Amino acid sequence: MSSLKMATPTLASQTPPQTPPLTSSLPTPLIAPTLASQSPSPTPTLASQSPSQAPSLAASPTPSLASPTSSSWHFYQSQQSVADKCAIKVRGLKKAFAANEVLKGVDFTVQRGTIFALLGSNGAGKTTIVQILSTLLKADAGTVEVCGYNVKKQLRKVQESISLTGQFAAVDAILTGRENIMLMANLRGVANARKITAELLERFGLTQAADRRASTYSGGMMRRLDIAMSLVGAPNVIFLDEPTTGLDPEARIEVWRTIKELASGGATILLTTQYLEEAEQLAKQIAILHEGTIIANGTLDELKQMFPPAKIEYVEKQPSLEEIFLAITAKDNSAKDGGAA
Repeated sequence: MSSLKMATPTLASQTPPQTPPLTSSLPTPLIAPTLASQSPSPTPTLASQSPSQAPSLAASPTPSLASPTSSSWHFYQSQQSVADKCAIKVRGLKKAFAANEVLKGVDFTVQRGTIFALLGSNGAGKTTIVQILSTLLKADAGTVEVCGYNVKKQLRKVQESISLTGQFAAVDAILTGRENIMLMANLRGVANARKITAELLERFGLTQAADRRASTYSGGMMRRLDIAMSLVGAPNVIFLDEPTTGLDPEARIEVWRTIKELASGGATILLTTQYLEEAEQLAKQIAILHEGTIIANGTLDELKQMFPPAKIEYVEKQPSLEEIFLAITAKDNSAKDGGAA
């Protein structure tokens, strides 16, 4: 699936601003005006939200992402009502392809500034939902709102408020990392394109590789560059469709770190994945899509309560293959660094 990257600038004030006219007729990506307001939703959110814990990243050789310091990475947070904090609202969503009914009435909401994981097996309809939310596909029935805008009636407003990163990186392998981000910034008419590019390269730990062709990047670096390109303009909502598919364990951890950094900066992230561990480590809220409907939705703790109390047994814990792999590669890297010194 091709990647559609859209963005929105930082919220400037607390009063609804006037939407400026678009200065060009670029198809996509679009130049985003300031987000005006959010329409209230009667749907309550889950009361007990507990943030998930990230895995230990001490063994990862990847440089840490720079902490967001620019105001463009922080979004307005105030004592709004719970309804006003909903970034995504989906009700009765249906979609069929010929006789194949993929979505049979999907309902869920996503709060601002959180990571929402949509779990499901192959063919469950995860990508179909993302395509509808990102305006790439029309729903047969139901209502969908993103950032307070109706996807059917206010399609352009939705496009100006979101970013989509698909299963495969939409990076030009011939260009350097710097040139890829610069291209995206120039297409969107972003002011201070060079400054924004430099900030994104530093934020995602790509400064040293900035002037190398993207074709020389590792899988994790390629994915980080892809996400960095999505953030030109600071979108309110980011859709990540199976972002770690095909990546090795170290690259997966790189992407996990990136996703958590984005959420800590105020962005809302809807993540689709087949990896249960990924959802467990990243998501504040988890929904399970099965046979066209959401069959479970809540925090990890709430989902665990659906099962009988755990039976306590004392067993010897053996390290997983992933833990062994990361430990061995970390020791090897340390030995090489020591030899070089």
